[in-house]
Amino acid sequence: MIVMTRLVVIVLFGICFFDEVFTPARASSNANNGDRNERGDTAGKTVITEEPEFTDVIENITVAAGRNVRFACSVKNLGTYKVAWMHFEQSAILTVHNHVITRNPRISVTHDKHRTWFLHINNVQEEDKGRYMCQINTVTAKTQFGFLHVVVPPNIDDSLSSGDAIVREGANETLTCKATGFPTPSVKWKRDDNSKITINKTLQVNEWESEKLELTKISRLDMGAYLCIASNGVPPTVSKRIKVSVDFPPMLWIPHQLVGAPLNYAVTLECFTEANPTSLNYWTREDGEMIHDSRKYRTENTVGNPSYKTHMKLTINAIQQSDYGTYKCVARNPRGETEGAIRLYSSKYQSNLNEIDKSEQKSSGDSDTKGHMYENSPENIGESVKCSLPVLLSFILSVLMLMATR
Repeated sequence: MIVMTRLVVIVLFGICFFDEVFTPARASSNANNGDRNERGDTAGKTVITEEPEFTDVIENITVAAGRNVRFACSVKNLGTYKVAWMHFEQSAILTVHNHVITRNPRISVTHDKHRTWFLHINNVQEEDKGRYMCQINTVTAKTQFGFLHVVVPPNIDDSLSSGDAIVREGANETLTCKATGFPTPSVKWKRDDNSKITINKTLQVNEWESEKLELTKISRLDMGAYLCIASNGVPPTVSKRIKVSVDFPPMLWIPHQLVGAPLNYAVTLECFTEANPTSLNYWTREDGEMIHDSRKYRTENTVGNPSYKTHMKLTINAIQQSDYGTYKCVARNPRGETEGAIRLYSSKYQSNLNEIDKSEQKSSGDSDTKGHMYENSPENIGESVKCSLPVLLSFILSVLMLMATR
């Protein structure tokens, strides 16, 4: 009912407009017809004029926003009649014959010797979609329609989407990606390094399709960049990179807590740390005195992969009797501080305990009896050094060897 009402309004408006603008043409046509009729009557003949007709349908068009488009309306026997273009949904007359009626500068009209009338729409916008009507101003107006489908490439709305996030380990975090476009875009999430996304304890996926990505009880393993990718079949596909940083206090892992070395030899002590933000890492003697680089000592911190891991090394050159004792590796960041102890003792032979088997190096989340883990937790504050059985036996053997040499 609404469509019929719109059609009647447009047709009536068009007829009134044509009558007002083109009455002289019709009058002239009627006058000419009268003259011909008079001549015909005189000659005893009647002249029959064919009414204009459409010779082809208007094709529906699908176009991406920003492109140009052209509708074609083909007619025959137009004579002195006129062709108009209208936007049906907007109830707007766009052009009449050679004249552009709308004030929209993107609209223009051309024709091919009055046989085909072209409606041009430049830089198509989403609001241009809908039915376009070609009309001939016969006594009973003749009309036909063509439909314009406007597709819009996806776009990610930064104001409604998540930005880079800093999260405490163990907390929950929801990432949001709001995309617009037509058809409605689909949104999927991937990790920038192609590792799996941990949704919960029992579910890990390569991709997750949703506007929201909910990460529960987030861990340091979830840290990194996430890609939100929006697509709807209209190129180009777009993406947004969101960096998730997981904060946690320092954790230390010491592969060898007892290291033996003879006098005048050099030895390297090692600690592995994990912390975010990046921790301040340093070494001290048992009395708390900080160790600085010198001829005697050389410190080295090597950032691992992931970047929250650091390999700490302390090299002690030309060992003297005073160098034996306890050394501490310390890691400190805004979330807390943790320290671990290594005891250097005198032995007749160079201890092989400081030669770390790389295959034994494990992440901080693993449990292993081949080393000791220090965390910034109440049960570990002030905790005495605990040795694994192999290390303890090695220490006892070293002590027995010392006693035997004396």
